Amino acid sequence: MTSLLRALGLSDSPDGGLGIVMSALAGIAAALAVAIMLSVYFRSGYRRRHDLIKHGLAASAVLVLLAFAISDIRHAAQAYLGLNPAKPAVEFEIRLPKATLTTAADIQIELLTDRNQKLAKIEGALASAPDGRSILRGTVTLDYRTTERMMVLPGWAQSTFRLRLPASPLRSDQFGPWHLADGIVPVNGGTVTTEIHDTFAIRYRVL
Repeated sequence: MTSLLRALGLSDSPDGGLGIVMSALAGIAAALAVAIMLSVYFRSGYRRRHDLIKHGLAASAVLVLLAFAISDIRHAAQAYLGLNPAKPAVEFEIRLPKATLTTAADIQIELLTDRNQKLAKIEGALASAPDGRSILRGTVTLDYRTTERMMVLPGWAQSTFRLRLPASPLRSDQFGPWHLADGIVPVNGGTVTTEIHDTFAIRYRVL
């Protein structure tokens, strides 16, 4: 069976197509077992108390097996679709050049992945770095398991920051190191100098 499924191009990894097909087959087998057992039980004639207890325990065991198979199918489907059931969130801080912003009210920072795009929640008040530069703070949830994650900051110079996180990141109590922007594109088509590039940076942690 597995050889046939591999021949159809299904991956045999736990998150691949073969994993979800095998989980589905396990669920179908459990459902058939329940149906056969109940059919035999209701078609039988007189049942003693001992038989009732025995059949009740057997039915309970099969129902537990069925529930486990359904749960396994759900988790396999989520893994196959790349969904992250835990939905961790990333808390980030973006360091900006001096006097770039006075408020974060109208700023929209977007998380772009190969699976989806999502707007981050931005704190209204800007923080200040020791050198006087502004710090923009916010959070965004990671709905999908992927390593292709990019934060996009619009403005007079659109900045992009790649999140260096695994597909299923672990939670962290401390912020990571500052990372400079991976790309800066001035809206007016100007030149990005080294001084400008070094003023944009991001750090983050997983909640």
